[in-house]
Amino acid sequence: MIRYQCDKCAVSMGANDMRRFIVKFEVYAAAGHVDLVPEPGVDPQRELSRVLKELESADADEIEDQTYRCFRFDVCDSCRKALLARPLG
Repeated sequence: MIRYQCDKCAVSMGANDMRRFIVKFEVYAAAGHVDLVPEPGVDPQRELSRVLKELESADADEIEDQTYRCFRFDVCDSCRKALLARPLG
């Protein structure tokens, strides 16, 4: 049997508990249109090589944090109300 607890206050909840809510939190880059026209005087192949070299030594979690991250939490009714009142704490 799967047991649930609130990820905020640790109160125990059942799988079908009417007081259990799921909160999803997404953070992603707000990049708009990406202009693929190279700037004058910039060699696109050299720039691509530079970026790929940087990525080789970069931390994978840091790269993901800069592009997209999704979280899922189980919360009780009381914590749900608090989150809705002040989503950013």
